[in-house]
Amino acid sequence: MTITLRTMQPKDYDQLYALWTRIKGFGIRSIDDTQENVTRFLRRNPDTSVVALAGERIVGGILCGHDGRQGSFYHVCVDPNYRRQGIGKRMVVFAMEALKREQINKITLVAYTRNDGGNAFWNTIGWTRRGDLNSYDFVLNQENITAFIKEGERSKILLDKPLG
Repeated sequence: MTITLRTMQPKDYDQLYALWTRIKGFGIRSIDDTQENVTRFLRRNPDTSVVALAGERIVGGILCGHDGRQGSFYHVCVDPNYRRQGIGKRMVVFAMEALKREQINKITLVAYTRNDGGNAFWNTIGWTRRGDLNSYDFVLNQENITAFIKEGERSKILLDKPLG
């Protein structure tokens, strides 16, 4: 089946969330990853996020935005049944080109150290792991927890609506 790419839209949320909850090790935040907050992110960054489609089914996605100075990738994922077909790399290029059109010259992302597949992917396509800086967080809302998806288990986080 042909895989097509297009700019992510708020209407894609249900399929994206379903995809996120199928991926072992994927981290989903209880507040940031609600439909309301993902829609807000897409409104702020209307042209930079991407989805990959097999027909009408979303099989990959990247939340991508910028602050006017630097771009960031979030929730880069490809359905396990569609991996190793170049979909991830195509989505990365799509998002990078969108950022270039907005005159953004640098992109960062965070990959959990235990995400072996993700870290291998980034190294394989030429991204550089930085060892010259520390990463810091300051949590403004203690209720915004990250839950990690376990093999064969869907997220138990209640977001905007129960999982189907």
